[in-house]
Amino acid sequence: MKLSVSSVLSFLAFTLMPLFSTSILSYFLVKNQDLIHSMGYLEWFLLSILLTITSSVALSPPTFLAVVFGYFLGFQALPFLLFINFGAISLVYLLYKYLDFRWVDSYLNHHQKVQNLLQNIRKDELKIIFFAKLSPVLPFALTNLTFAVSGASIRHIVLGGFMGMLPRTLLAIYTGSQAREISEIINNPTGDFTAQLIVFGLVLVSVFGLIFVMKKYFKPS
Repeated sequence: MKLSVSSVLSFLAFTLMPLFSTSILSYFLVKNQDLIHSMGYLEWFLLSILLTITSSVALSPPTFLAVVFGYFLGFQALPFLLFINFGAISLVYLLYKYLDFRWVDSYLNHHQKVQNLLQNIRKDELKIIFFAKLSPVLPFALTNLTFAVSGASIRHIVLGGFMGMLPRTLLAIYTGSQAREISEIINNPTGDFTAQLIVFGLVLVSVFGLIFVMKKYFKPS
């Protein structure tokens, strides 16, 4: 199968970039634990604004951020993480609506299967967004762009995103809050065996939910 330039760039942007940026963030955390522990709520809010921007362009995976925030703040991190998640979702939506993304439309014009998928998303967008956001393994920035491109309403994107991301965000905060050292987060961000089972369960629910919702759109006529 021949890979297009846009496919390669998409892979780099949504897969390799988060891995690279997470490595840099991990190094910063190890070197600056005392500084981060001394931060007040204003500093955390300003940091959240910055991370909202980086999360929207795939530079800071929100699930990893939730584990880190949970380590330093416990469940007091939840308002900041909700701000980051839904700020990034809204930012991607607005950027797609008001900036020149003709390259995306050009890509879609040459990939009928992708066009069909996006059209089907609009038929059950709230359910599809919920199940997609429930999965801890689907790239955050990629799903945000996909739903914006599909034409899904911002109301459904935000509502479905909230319902889907809340369970995995709470789990990530709990995982971070239970870590004794920052190295535990870096070496094992998914937490203990129980947390890993829950993550696996979320992935299964997400996959089977998406299959159940979308299978009717791919039945032969």
